Amino acid sequence: MQEFDEVEEEELYEHFRFEVDKGQALLRIDKYLLLKLQNTSRNRIQTAIESGAVKVNNDKIKANYKVKPLDLITISLPHPPRDTEIIPQDIPLNIVYEDDDILVVNKAAGMVVHPAHGNWDGTLVNALVYHFQNLPTHRNGEIRPGLVHRIDKDTSGLLVIAKNDFAMTHLARQFFDHSIERTYNALVWGEPKEEKGTIEGHIGRSLKDRKVQAVFPDGSQGKEAITHYEVIKPIRYVSLVKCNLETGRTHQIRVHLKHLGNPLFNDSTYGGDKILRGMIFSKYESFVQNCFKLCPRQALHAKSLGFVHPKTGEFMQFDSELPDDMKAVIEKWEGFVNNN
Repeated sequence: MQEFDEVEEEELYEHFRFEVDKGQALLRIDKYLLLKLQNTSRNRIQTAIESGAVKVNNDKIKANYKVKPLDLITISLPHPPRDTEIIPQDIPLNIVYEDDDILVVNKAAGMVVHPAHGNWDGTLVNALVYHFQNLPTHRNGEIRPGLVHRIDKDTSGLLVIAKNDFAMTHLARQFFDHSIERTYNALVWGEPKEEKGTIEGHIGRSLKDRKVQAVFPDGSQGKEAITHYEVIKPIRYVSLVKCNLETGRTHQIRVHLKHLGNPLFNDSTYGGDKILRGMIFSKYESFVQNCFKLCPRQALHAKSLGFVHPKTGEFMQFDSELPDDMKAVIEKWEGFVNNN
């Protein structure tokens, strides 16, 4: 569910409609909708209510309204509803492994994983439904064929796809139990104070800017998040860092490394697209800008993936090369350091 601004009545399009069951006990509407809607949060629902996007029996209400049996609840958004059909598109896939149950792909940076508002085509899912038939959906039929997990649009790397319901359930359980092994390589600003360590801190939507995530060390907001890291290569002012995810929260590595004081190189969302370490010389500034051009996205790659095969029970491990754009920046930076 998207963010809400105050909008005129005639600009809204109905997206959701619920009739409350006869046996429903009295329950705050924000809690009720949290149970009904996928991929949202109570804060977002409350924002929707405050903006007038949520109505009960055609009347605006407050977040503390308690739903009653047979109430008619509607949610309207400032854009027309999208047809739920996913259009198959002949987009090449970099397939690392495939059998009857699973598929492992190496996603390029810039490709959105699944369709959503603003990105209805050209996604990994559009490619999957073109190349494969009858992929399972997940989360009560939510239209994300084969997807068990995802990575950000501008993050490259490995994803496992389920080709049937059994594989979907088995893999989803491993992600839920945090038994999946996921290793990322990240190019960050500066050198972490400790060569290796664990970053722990709940991650949730920022209270200052709802478009980004933030760390809540006291656990007052968000969900538990744990990232293990190790510096692979310090290169004066930047470092190549290996990260292992114990949990999988939205933007987890990006947020945790920023919290550590080492934002991802060229991560515009979390402040890494500025010169954060180094010298105050025009030559250096020009060098960094050229590096930004070489890698025009956050320098993050899902490098390896390990899991138990749903049918054979065998533990499978997949690894991938660093993409060319990150390699180019590292080589350029090493050359600069050696010559200065």
